[in-house]
Amino acid sequence: MDKRKPFDTARPEEVGVSSDLILEYIDNLEKSQTEMHGLMIMRHNKMITEGWWAPFAPNLRHGLQSHTKTYAATVVGIAYTEGILKLDERLIDIFPDESPEDPSENLKLLTIRDVLCMGCGMDTMPFNSKDWIREFMHTPVNHKPGTTYMYNSTGSTMLGAIVRKKTGLGLFDYLKPRLFDKIGINYDNLRCMCMADGMEVGGGGMFATTEDNFRLMKLYADGGVWEGERILAEDYVQLATTNQNDSATESINNPEASDNFLGYGFQIWMCKPHRAYRADGAMGQFTIVLPDQDMEIAITETAVGAHWAQSTLDITWDFIEKIKGDEVLAQDDEAYDRLCRKLSRLNVGNPECQPFSPLVKEISGKTYELTSGVFTPFGGNFMIGTRPDSIKTFRFDFDDYGFVWDITTEKGRNEKIRFATSGSRFSNLLGNREDMTQLYLGDAYWKEDNVLVMHGRWVETCLTDVYTLTFEGDGIKIETDNNSAWKFPKQEEITAREKK
Repeated sequence: MDKRKPFDTARPEEVGVSSDLILEYIDNLEKSQTEMHGLMIMRHNKMITEGWWAPFAPNLRHGLQSHTKTYAATVVGIAYTEGILKLDERLIDIFPDESPEDPSENLKLLTIRDVLCMGCGMDTMPFNSKDWIREFMHTPVNHKPGTTYMYNSTGSTMLGAIVRKKTGLGLFDYLKPRLFDKIGINYDNLRCMCMADGMEVGGGGMFATTEDNFRLMKLYADGGVWEGERILAEDYVQLATTNQNDSATESINNPEASDNFLGYGFQIWMCKPHRAYRADGAMGQFTIVLPDQDMEIAITETAVGAHWAQSTLDITWDFIEKIKGDEVLAQDDEAYDRLCRKLSRLNVGNPECQPFSPLVKEISGKTYELTSGVFTPFGGNFMIGTRPDSIKTFRFDFDDYGFVWDITTEKGRNEKIRFATSGSRFSNLLGNREDMTQLYLGDAYWKEDNVLVMHGRWVETCLTDVYTLTFEGDGIKIETDNNSAWKFPKQEEITAREKK
C-alpha cells in the first residue's frame, strides 16, 4: 500500500512565479512537436503545478526508458552510503568468475565509478543473454577507463548487478526498504523488464509514475536527505549531480540534442542553466533540478527524436529565464483560476471520426488468417531482444459503437480488444496484472470505404500503434507503423485472407 506523504502546495505567486507564466509554459509545450503526458513543478518545497493530459493520469505507470538509469545509479549510491562498496572498486575483483583469465591492462583499471559516468572505455556493448555479465567483462576495453565517453545501457544494468553480487538482492528488492518505502514510491505499482538472468534492466526497463520520478530527484535536490534521514551520502550526491565525464562526443550521433553535450554525472545529465541537472529518458522523460531557482520540474511525454525532446528542454529554459527573483508576487485570482481550469481540462486530443463504410456488414463476423508478414500489437523490445508474437487469425465484430477485434496469436494468446469508431476511445485491460503494460486504448475510423485505420495506444508507454487495413475482395493488405524511437526492421508485406 502506498503511504506517501503529499507535498505541500502553494499558489505560484506565493513562490515568485506568475500563474500566467506557467500557462504560457504549458501552451508552448502543447504547441511544440511533442505530446505532453504529465507535468509537475515545485519551488521552495511547494508544489505549484500538477497536470496530466488524459488519458494519462497521476497514478498510471509510464515507460521511463533511460530515466531508469538514475534509479540504477541510486542503488549504487545507497550501497556506497551503507559501506557495502567503494567507487574505486575494480570490476574484475567484483566479478572474478566472469572475467577473462588474463585481463587486459585497461580492464584491470575499470571501476564502479567509470561505469557510473559512462566511462567504461569500450566501443561496443553486449546485448541480452544469460551470460551478459561475462560478455560485458570480455568486451574489449579499447580506451583507458574514465578517459572517453560512450553512452550505453548495458553498463547501467551492470550497476544493479554489482549490488546484487554483493547483497544477493536485485534492483527493486534492494531499493524497496531503502528508497521506495522511505520517499513514498509505491513498490507494488512499479514494473521493470529483466535480462535473461533475472536482473532488472537498469539501462531503460522501468515503468513508474511522474511523481515517482519527481520524488527520486527531489532526494538529490535535497542533498540525499529525506524528512531528516540521510539516504544518500552527501559526497555521492555531489559527484552524481556534477560533471564527471565530458559528453561532447554525443554531438556526433545526436547533433540536435544540445543539452546532451554539457557533461555527465552518475547517470545524470548536466543542463544549460547554471548548476542544473536532469534524469533523462528517451522520448522526453525528464526530471530536472534547478538549484539556483530552488525548483524541480518533472515531465513525461512522447517526443520522437532528439530534436523534439530538446525542444521541450529549450521551452523549459525559456520559462525559467522569465522567473525574476524569489519575491512573493501579488495575488492574481483570475490568472490562478485560468491555470486551474487549464490543468483540469488537459487531454491529448480526440481521434478522427468516420464510422461509416458499406463494408461493415460484409466483413463483420468473418475470420481472417494471416498469409504473410508479422502483425502484432504485442511488440518485442529492443532492450531485451525479444521478438513480436504475431497474430495468426483475427475477426471484426461491429456494433453501433465500433467493433471488437478478436485476435489469436501464433503463441496461442487470445484477446478481444474494443475499438471505438465514434470519435472516442475504448479502454481495454489486456494480459495479466504482472505484465509491463495492460491499459490499451482503441480507436478507429474509415479513411476510405475500403480502408480502415486503427490506433492502439499503450497508455503506460509512449507508444501508439497505427494499423491501416485495405480490404480487397476476400483479402486484406495491412500496413503497420508506430511512434517509437526504435523499430524492428521492416518485414515482408503483411497480408491476410478470409478463412474459409
